[in-house]
Amino acid sequence: MASQDWFEKDFYATLGVPTDADDAAIKKQYRKLARQLHPDQNSGDDAATKRFKEVGEAYAVLSDPDQRREYDQIRAMARGGARFTAGGTGGGGFEDLFSQFGGAGGPGGPRVRYSTGGAGGGAGGPDLGDLLGGLFGGQFGGSTGGGFDPTGFEGYGASRGPRKGADVQARTTLSFRDAVQGTTVTLSTGSSGAPGGTVTTRIPAGVRDGQKIRLRGKGHPGDAGAGAGDLIITVAVTPDPVFKRDGDNLVVDLPVTFAEAALGATVEVPTLDGSRVKVRVAPGTPSGRQLRVKGRGVPRDGGAGDLLARVQVVVPQRLTDAAKEAIERLREDEDGIDPRAELYAKAARP
Repeated sequence: MASQDWFEKDFYATLGVPTDADDAAIKKQYRKLARQLHPDQNSGDDAATKRFKEVGEAYAVLSDPDQRREYDQIRAMARGGARFTAGGTGGGGFEDLFSQFGGAGGPGGPRVRYSTGGAGGGAGGPDLGDLLGGLFGGQFGGSTGGGFDPTGFEGYGASRGPRKGADVQARTTLSFRDAVQGTTVTLSTGSSGAPGGTVTTRIPAGVRDGQKIRLRGKGHPGDAGAGAGDLIITVAVTPDPVFKRDGDNLVVDLPVTFAEAALGATVEVPTLDGSRVKVRVAPGTPSGRQLRVKGRGVPRDGGAGDLLARVQVVVPQRLTDAAKEAIERLREDEDGIDPRAELYAKAARP
């Protein structure tokens, strides 16, 4: 997400929460909207699909403490101008001072935010040696020379070898499905106000939330005779309202009726690609039991993980007279059977 785009987008309004909403309220509202707008519930509705992506994008920013703090700073700056402080945890500071180095995602792909870093990679922040060198004639050295020279001006005017180009730190947000199945994104490699190109790259299937991907030689150009820097992409993955990830396996909660669990049944389970597969629920299946579908999980080298359908027995909220009588007869048949006897016995052991 490019910082420039954050001036134009109101993620709080997108989710429908106040600006002081806590994490729990944001998460609750996201889950509500995600269920309403999920493509499986709105087949063929392009507007709902677009809104689903916008909600996911907003949640990815507001659910991340660092991104939310940065987003709030940018919104404050847009309302009242840039603020600079000597550091600390307040608004503004060096993040605002160096925001000129941010950039926007290229057209046709997810937007990203990034900053340039020294040739050594580091934390991806601006090289203070290069910045001060530009102000004072280069006497402070550069990223390949170890940064600021504490001995003073002894290196003033000294020649140095060609420097490798600066790395570019980028961030892109993917839906859960795109992260599992893989997708293509387009990222900008130019600084704000400076010429730069774009890079289109394939995000491999199975990428995890917070994972970093390094593209060698796709950063800023170096001096003559030196290589370009790298493009380092940090991937953020939005949660999915249906599927969760457990290693290379996908987990989905599968509701079944009491009759299906007690007597056995064949039911359908949704898969990540939108299709369904049938699984057999054995008679007497309890809640929490996992039914495994081989090879329908996260893709990996040489195959894929599994899809785990976690059985959830649904207790009926309303009963007909006939159903109530049947259950009462069942209770009479089970008279004298205590399903908690084993639990009590284990709890009583010293």
